[in-house]
Amino acid sequence: MTNFPSSLLAGYTAFRNDRFIQENRRYKVLAEKGQAPETLVIACCDSRAAPETIFNTRPGEIFVIRNVANMIPPRKPDGEHHSTSAALEFAVTALKVKHILVIGHGRCGGIAAALTSPSGSREPGDFIGNWMDLLTPSTQKVLAEPNLGPAEQQLALERASIIRSIDNLRTFPDIKQREAQGKLQLHGGWFDISSGELWVYDSDLGEFVQP
Repeated sequence: MTNFPSSLLAGYTAFRNDRFIQENRRYKVLAEKGQAPETLVIACCDSRAAPETIFNTRPGEIFVIRNVANMIPPRKPDGEHHSTSAALEFAVTALKVKHILVIGHGRCGGIAAALTSPSGSREPGDFIGNWMDLLTPSTQKVLAEPNLGPAEQQLALERASIIRSIDNLRTFPDIKQREAQGKLQLHGGWFDISSGELWVYDSDLGEFVQP
């Protein structure tokens, strides 16, 4: 206990003395009745881009999956452990969320890794490299663009990864079916850490726009 981070204890104390008191009734209802969020947010695990902070949500309002570069792999029931797919399955089949948002962000370290170390021969223990290989087609396309500088490549792949994850969401039969029935909507978003701006993907235009 003596090695527990003091900053976390201080934060918890502030939470107990402030927000928990304000939200006490809400927490009790959530504990008794369970959660029923309408939105699943798939976000990067980057500490600068927490979706609960970006969208100023209350407890129980959004269900969040976070991983490196906010990616959804295509459905692959191979007997291995797939934490992202398991959480996705729970959100769709058990919680029956009505919206799924894939939100990326500027200056993403995972995207930078994909650009600086393109797919090739990987060691079995290169978890980040193997994970980012999910983006290989998009990465190769961005790197092949002759007129993009490093910052432009970064932005292009950050946004391409969002679109690719949305496409991969549709490889899950339950998601594809619920979307076709009008019970589920898929969304893309990109957050600029520096400016605080939010851009959303307009599928009709095929580009990101500011709402």
